[in-house]
Amino acid sequence: MPTEAIAISTSAGHDLSGALELPTGLVRGAALFAHCFTCTKQSKAAVAVSRALAKEGIACLRFDFTGLGGSGGDFGRAGFATDVADLVAAAQHMVERFGKPILMVGHSLGGAAVLAAADDLGFEHIAAIATIGAPSDVPHVLERIEGDLNAVEQDGEGAVSIGGRDFALSREFIEKTKAIDLLGEVARVRVPLLFLHSPTDSVVGVEHATALFSAAKHPKSFVSLMDADHLLLEERDASFAARMIATWGARYIPMKDDWPMPEEGVVVQTGHGKFGTEVHTVSHSFIADEPRSYGGDDTGPTPYDLLLGALGTCTAMTMKMYADRKKWPFEGTRIYLTHERDHAEDCEHPLEEGAQVQAIKRKIVLLGDRLTEDQRARIIEIADKCPVHRTLEGHLHIHTERG
Repeated sequence: MPTEAIAISTSAGHDLSGALELPTGLVRGAALFAHCFTCTKQSKAAVAVSRALAKEGIACLRFDFTGLGGSGGDFGRAGFATDVADLVAAAQHMVERFGKPILMVGHSLGGAAVLAAADDLGFEHIAAIATIGAPSDVPHVLERIEGDLNAVEQDGEGAVSIGGRDFALSREFIEKTKAIDLLGEVARVRVPLLFLHSPTDSVVGVEHATALFSAAKHPKSFVSLMDADHLLLEERDASFAARMIATWGARYIPMKDDWPMPEEGVVVQTGHGKFGTEVHTVSHSFIADEPRSYGGDDTGPTPYDLLLGALGTCTAMTMKMYADRKKWPFEGTRIYLTHERDHAEDCEHPLEEGAQVQAIKRKIVLLGDRLTEDQRARIIEIADKCPVHRTLEGHLHIHTERG
């Protein structure tokens, strides 16, 4: 999937560094991801969730808070209120670009920040909010800071360590962090909410999820991230959370009205990937792409994969229909297909000079052992009668007109 570098200007005069994960195909909606305390947009959870949303057709921006990663500003003087302001600026960018309410997602303190930012941004601009391992009280993060916070408050500034990294922390940071009534903010939220939390989270206990859930109004949902650590460092945990949020979020970001769902046949439309193309049938949508070796993003089957798939599926269906009609004990089939672009050298009959012959090789395996040899032979013979097979071997004309 394509990733676009984004710079977002803040009222404080510095830029926030962002990475926008775009769907390979068309965009059905947009989302914003807020990373955990002192993490960056490159955290495993940020990357996994934003890319999972992109696979669902939801463009997702992950960005660095003030003073972290590639963003400007002083983290030690920022505090939670600055995180909220950063989120509002980033969300406004997404709303203006994509023109519809967005999905807000936050991890750990980032989860608390998206909840606190909702009122400032305006609920009309938010489709839904999801949090991962979020604390129910913002001052909870001060417990993760190693250093003499009393001395910082008394002297105005002091050296501390957060997550093994050294920072110069200001009195303003501590005061802004202590001033937030997060549960009061949650009670005012008027959009669908999803809370994901691990019952074994040793950094932010699951009791925080209970408090958030109790304070929230319906519609609200909870997903338990069993055995996951707070930072979702295990790939399976990050992927699971990402899939849950993507599936849940898609409910609140309905497909755009201008998507080309045809009344008959198939419509294809290019998207954001280099070669990725959205394929729409009357009732389904999916992506076709090229492999990375051809310069694509490998987010879907290639055109020739689809061609082989059409022949293979039609073959299997035709054999099943025939066997069912005969009331034979057909137990299924497995079909292997490959495409050869130049088959001329294997042809025994003479060809015109420069002629190219393409071939599809098909190997059919009939599963089970209940069919007789005569029945198996007849079913294999019927395979050549499938409609797609006849189309490919017939005289096919393609008529192109300009739309």
